[in-house]
Amino acid sequence: MTAAPPLFGCIEAGGTKFVLGVGRDPDTVLRTARIPTTTPDETLGAALEFFTAAQAEWGAFDALGIASFGPVDLDRSSPGWGRIVDTPKPGWSGTDLVGPFARALDCPVGFDTDVNGAILAESLWGAATGADIAVYVTVGTGIGGGALVEERPVHGSRHPEMGHILPRRHPDDRDFAGICPFHGDCLEGLASGPAIAARWGASLSELGPDHPAHDIVAYYLAQLVVAQQALLSPRRIVLGGGVLGTAGLLDRVRDHAARMANGYFGTPDYATLIIAPGLGDRAGLLGALALAQRARR
Repeated sequence: MTAAPPLFGCIEAGGTKFVLGVGRDPDTVLRTARIPTTTPDETLGAALEFFTAAQAEWGAFDALGIASFGPVDLDRSSPGWGRIVDTPKPGWSGTDLVGPFARALDCPVGFDTDVNGAILAESLWGAATGADIAVYVTVGTGIGGGALVEERPVHGSRHPEMGHILPRRHPDDRDFAGICPFHGDCLEGLASGPAIAARWGASLSELGPDHPAHDIVAYYLAQLVVAQQALLSPRRIVLGGGVLGTAGLLDRVRDHAARMANGYFGTPDYATLIIAPGLGDRAGLLGALALAQRARR
């Protein structure tokens, strides 16, 4: 009798919700669920109930993958590996994400940031396939970015925090102080969803297409693109998240980035360098699946 394909658990751990999944491969996702991110005990308890029920139905997991909001400790030599470190999410600083699942499910656990998971998934099955160096940036409640170099997510002393670069101010946006509690007018403090709402009283998609906010936000995001070109020379930069769902914003970012780069980086085609996610809103959960597959290996 042929053995069943491997079974994987997947967690996209977000600051607003956890997306849970059980699957065998990107095309065989057997069950998903969404639970609100409340307290650690309540949220992790509900997730464990989901996976325990799944094990009763399909058998033991071969591995689990967790793609999490951060900051997180990714250093496997650290006693804090697998934990969320200092975060503005109330009650979550120091939370052990890996330990409870490893103990309860008795399987290997792959762990990384949600954006590193997303670029891993996009490189395997989405818009960044074939790119030896690729970047994923999400622009929503915050701004986060993950990078993949030769199939390896970039870590280091912690992990990339692309939303906290300090951009040049737009000529028509000199007075807004920004909302980042650490840096004020860093990229996240100026161009995230909450920053846009604080600056103009509405989401970007709710503002008319001629509103100056569209050009200002694109100007800031384009600076991150050009910084990535200078630092990593990626072949693909995937821009996702709720703010990027605004009609026309991606093209505005491309136009600003091309002008800022001024031909210095080999005059790439910005329509193919700066792209939307190929996996849509599945990138995070499939990133967790990819982390689980790697943990099994």
